[in-house]
Amino acid sequence: MSKVVNLRTIRKQAARDAKRRAGDETAARHGRTRAERDAQKAAAEKARAHLDAHKRES
Repeated sequence: MSKVVNLRTIRKQAARDAKRRAGDETAARHGRTRAERDAQKAAAEKARAHLDAHKRES
């Protein structure tokens, strides 16, 4: 005999999976982690400070 399956549960799980897949695609396309953002900000600040330190006074 085959196993009894609740179709409502299957539909809800499929919808959850589709949402999760769409969210993962969006995150991969647009998102960056907080660590990546902080590292980029720190690198930009370091580069700015380095340039400011080497400016000549008029």
